[in-house]
Amino acid sequence: MLRITELRLPLSHAPDALRPAIVARLGVRDAALRDFHVFRRGYDARSKSRITLIYTLDCEVEDEAQVLARLTRDPQVRLAPDTRYRLIGSAPADFHSSGRPRPIVVGFGPCGIFAALVLAQMGLRPIVLERGRTVRHRTRDTWGLWRRRVLDPESNVQFGEGGAGTFSDGKLWSQISDPRHLTRKVLTEFVKAGAPEEILYVSKPHIGTFRLVSMVEKIRADIESLGGEVRFEQQVTDLRIESGQVCGVTLRGGEELRTDHVVLALGHSARDTFAMLHERGVHMVAKPFSIGLRVEHPQGLIDADRFGKSAGNPLLGAADYRLVHHARNGRSVYSFCMCPGGTVVAATSEVGRVVTNGMSQYSRAERNANAGIVVAI
Repeated sequence: MLRITELRLPLSHAPDALRPAIVARLGVRDAALRDFHVFRRGYDARSKSRITLIYTLDCEVEDEAQVLARLTRDPQVRLAPDTRYRLIGSAPADFHSSGRPRPIVVGFGPCGIFAALVLAQMGLRPIVLERGRTVRHRTRDTWGLWRRRVLDPESNVQFGEGGAGTFSDGKLWSQISDPRHLTRKVLTEFVKAGAPEEILYVSKPHIGTFRLVSMVEKIRADIESLGGEVRFEQQVTDLRIESGQVCGVTLRGGEELRTDHVVLALGHSARDTFAMLHERGVHMVAKPFSIGLRVEHPQGLIDADRFGKSAGNPLLGAADYRLVHHARNGRSVYSFCMCPGGTVVAATSEVGRVVTNGMSQYSRAERNANAGIVVAI
């Protein structure tokens, strides 16, 4: 397969315009193009009057080596990378009968879900310990906070199946380097669990809260079908360490579970658990953080400002934005977690604390856009 990057077409291009554009770019006969698929589609809206779509395409052509040799100086045509995910090893054949302890995953947010899924796919039958409740139950508890102002400190926006990301915008992109294409594994598993296939190719994919609920349940069912076990309302209160080696965990009810391997997928709000780990001498490094507030704008205002007359085009969707200001004193103020067509929500997990977040549904059809405006501390 050959990969073409930065193939640009106008926003209004015909549905069948990709094939002739590929043929022209590669300089081959139409019959020589056996197949192609869109790997990524983004847009360039710097000129509101000439918005263009930007495609990355994987193509199967005749005489691939000859075409590549002819275009060797074109940096936007190269061999397509292998984005398949491969498990590194699997459970020993005697793992189940040997009595060896099963790995434990603490937390069932995004990190814990995928750690448990991969361990289960390797045949290691992980045990997941989640302090909160199932995603359906915690949805009711979260609406209890939003509608009745009743907070359950163990089942809320932060704690429970799916983690904080379940009640958020559902963004599926970041600015990290991903040379091994590990994010492709995440997107593929999400599609298997019911996410729209477009998340595999749009440049800024997202899912939205309501769709995530059933998807999280489906992934949990996959983990359990592979021998994994997910236990809810099970808070880890102590980490057992002997001779510098993890040997188990203690639960809030006093139960102890033996294990040689613990995956700590705590998220960012389990401060009591972090305090326990610090007391146990687990190495930690304090990271810088930012603090600020949420702002809202009418989504129509943002759409018009970004897209001009193309506002409302279904290929563009609700417009986002990114703001950065570098102050003369060396500090920066910037937008964070911008949610097009979304809602500002209360995200408190502890009594006496105030936390806000932004979330969107898949349609991003709410009246307002919102974003965090924060400054580094």
